[in-house]
Parts: sequence; C-alpha cells; structure tokens
Amino acid sequence: MIIAILILYVLMMIGIGVSTHSKSSSIDGFILGGRNVGSWLTAFAFGTSYFSAVVFVGYAGQFGWNYGMSASWIGIGNAVIGSALAWMVLGRRTRTMTKHLEASTMPEFFEKRFRSKGIKTAAAVIIFIFLIPYTASVYNGLSRLFSMAFNIDYSVCIIAMALLTAVYVILGGYAATAINDFVQGIIMLGGIIAVILFALNEKGGFSSVLTQLGEIEAGVPKNTLNSCFGPDPINLFGVVILTSLGTWGLPQMVHKFYAIRSEDAIKKGTVISTVFAVVVAGGSYFLGGLGRVYCTADSTDGSGRTFIEKLANGKLDFDAIVPSLLQSCLPDIMIGLVVVLVLSASMSTLSSLVLTSSSTVTIDLIRPLTNGKMNEKKEVLTMRVFIAVFLLISVIIALNKNAYISTLMSISWGALAGAFLAPFMYGLYSKKVTRAAVIASFVSGVGITVVHMFIFSLGFFPEATKAAASLKLNMASPINAGAIAMIAGLIIVPIVSSFTKNSDQAELDKAFECYSK
Repeated sequence: MIIAILILYVLMMIGIGVSTHSKSSSIDGFILGGRNVGSWLTAFAFGTSYFSAVVFVGYAGQFGWNYGMSASWIGIGNAVIGSALAWMVLGRRTRTMTKHLEASTMPEFFEKRFRSKGIKTAAAVIIFIFLIPYTASVYNGLSRLFSMAFNIDYSVCIIAMALLTAVYVILGGYAATAINDFVQGIIMLGGIIAVILFALNEKGGFSSVLTQLGEIEAGVPKNTLNSCFGPDPINLFGVVILTSLGTWGLPQMVHKFYAIRSEDAIKKGTVISTVFAVVVAGGSYFLGGLGRVYCTADSTDGSGRTFIEKLANGKLDFDAIVPSLLQSCLPDIMIGLVVVLVLSASMSTLSSLVLTSSSTVTIDLIRPLTNGKMNEKKEVLTMRVFIAVFLLISVIIALNKNAYISTLMSISWGALAGAFLAPFMYGLYSKKVTRAAVIASFVSGVGITVVHMFIFSLGFFPEATKAAASLKLNMASPINAGAIAMIAGLIIVPIVSSFTKNSDQAELDKAFECYSK
C-alpha cells in the first residue's frame, strides 16, 4: 500500500513537470514562471521551500528532544518572523525593485542595486558553495524516513531522490515547482495534523503526554520538558532566530517575491503563508517535543521506549528520533502518508535549492564569461546541466551519516543569511547602503560561519571546544553561530555605510524611482 501511494505521487510530480515543459524554454519562464505566479501558488511555494525533512526529521527531532514542548516556540517564530514579517517587510519592495532593475537572481540584484560586478560574482560563489550543505541535509532527513518505511539502504535512498529531483526540476523549471508545491503543501497540511492526533492518542492524550514529559529527568531538570520555555531558553532563542530570521536572506526564499503576480497577491500570500507555517512548522516541532515520550537514550531504563543508538562519533543520533517515534505510533497506512508528506516537503525544498543554484551559476558566473555570446536556449540548457552537477555534489556530502541534519543546515543558513540578509533588506529601503557595507556583510557572514566550522564542527582546535565547555558556554553550537552571523550583519551594514559613500547618486535615484510609480 505504501509503495502504491508513493508510485502515484512520483508519477504525478513527473506529469506536472512534463506538462509545464513548454513554459520553461526561456530564462524568464524557467526561473521566474514569467513573473505571473498567483498568491496561493507563491505562498505554498514559500512554505514548502521553507519546511522540509530538515525541519520534520532533523530539527524537530533534535530540538524536541532538547527542549520538549517549548520547541513549539520555534514553529511560532517561523510563522510570525520567518513568514508573516518576511512577507510584509520584503514582499512588495522585492517584487517592485527586482522587476524595475530586471534582476532575476539575488546576485543580479546586488550587481544592479550597488553597481558592482564584483559583488555579484562574490554573491554567486557564496550561494553555490553554501546551498550544497543545505541540500545534503534535506537528502539526509528524507533518507532516514525511507530507510524506516521500506528498509532500503540509506545510500540508495539518497541517490534515488537525487535522480527524481533532477527529472522533476529539469523538465519544468519554476512553473513545475510552483504547481507541485501547491499539491505538496496540501499533503503537508493534512498529514501533519493526522500524525499529531495519532501520536497524542497513542500516549493517552495531551495532558497525559505533558505529565510523562515532566517526569523525565535524563540530562534535564524535572518538570522542564513540559514547561513553557523548557530547560534551556537562551539556546532555544538562538534556534528561533536562525530558523526564522534566516528566511529574509536566503536566495531561494526571497526569490518567491520576484515571481509573484501583483501587490494584491502579496497581501493574500502573507496570510496564506503564515497560516501554513503555523500548522506545518508548529506541528513539526510539537511532534518533535513528544520524542522522549516514545524514545530513550538508555537501553536499560526498562520503560519500553525505543532505544536511540549513538553515532560512530559517540553522539546521540538525533536524526533517528522522529522516524522511531513514527514507527512506534503509526499504522502502515499512516506511515505511507508520512513518507509522502516528508517527500512532498523535501522535493519542494530540493527543487527550489537546485533551481536557485543553477540559475545563479549560469546567469551570474557563466554568462559574464561569454560576453553575451550564449543565446537563451544555451543558457537554459546550461542551467539544466548545473542542476545535475549540484545534486551530485550534495549526494556525496549527504552520504556522510555522521553529519547532523541541523549542523549542515545551520552552516548553510548562517553563511547565506549572515552574508545577504542585511544588505538585501537595507538595500530595498535605503539609498545610504554602500558597496563597502555589502562587502563587509559578506565577509562577516561567511567568516563567522567558516571560522566556527573549523574550530568546532571540524574539530581542528579541540582546546577551544574544551575551554568553551569548561565555561559552560554553548559556543560550539552552529545554530548560535548562524544567529550571531545574521545579527552581526544587521549591525555592521549601517555602521560601515555611515562612514563610506556612494559616488553615483543619479543611478541610486533611478533604482528607487520604482517606489513612487
């Protein structure tokens, strides 16, 4: 039954890709859908690109385990900050200025807004490099569930998903992803509600679950996993910032505003996207908060809960928590629904990531090298080739099972949003933002992420890790590093802009005249 559901779903995705193939023959059609995408499709595309197996399996499992019910605040932050405020602050101005400047990608926006080809090239390189670990994290989460549902080897799952994504995106471009995202979003909304009801019912209802969580004392004080702000509110806040504010600077997210049809569509999309995030993100983290009720890290505690093993590096396998929880409480038909749910969420995110990366490389790196000699058909073909290249590199990284989903995503979001969020947002609103400030933000966002990765994630300086642990500082968390990178950019850009100047005021006035029309 599960396999039949899955086959029907895959055939539907490929069918949509084939049916929209004719709309993806031009650059504008392939990456922007002709800038004519409505509110419902754009809102669902935003939401389904935002939430994938990374959230449902990786983040929900790890932070539900660490913070219990308070992990639900992450989903609320995603809805309010990551969706509602992102649409209200960025939506209209992004659509208006990118259309006025004829910018199709974020690097192209930076080039035309700040009149610098060097900034465009730097942005394109950053996007290509740091979207790869995010894509790998999506494969990782997706493969965990497929291994659980079908008992298929982890590496086989990853390779199969890569091939399916390649076919799906290469055929239809943005038009195919937008239509598929809408269908996938409906599946996600219904699926997450059904799974939560099953999980609560299996353990006696909501009040019973709260009681059971309060009694758990393994590594946390009693009655904290069922409390409002959990056992570690400071680090919980860091997760909220990374996963919520991060969407403001991620190229695959703000790209949705480039393609939306009108300002009225933005108003409707704001409401739709926010409701979607409340249900999907809030539901995912709430489900993750049930992790310790179903699972244990102690094989001798006699509770009957599923034992979660440790990885080869000695750390708890957080990414196995949600799959184990689902296997414990769901019947086979619901397992099939969950697999399709997570496949839906992940395929939409993957399609958005590979489309963003391939368009960036083609338009912002390869096109300038050819001095305009490539025609539109060749550029679209080049994008399709780079989709395959990007997927191949991501698969190689994802095959490393010792890399946590949350770590991979945090590195990606920290570098990208740390570099781009501040100059992009300020650049939409203020003429005072300078090229020097943009460069400073790029250096800060990437620098903080990379330095932290070498010191902590890769373990090149074990003394620093020991020192941080002895001081009881969670400096080793890539999530906190990502949040710091974003906040640093928001501070650095106005400071640097205040003592540097823009030389071409006339060009700036032209860029901003679009808002007065």
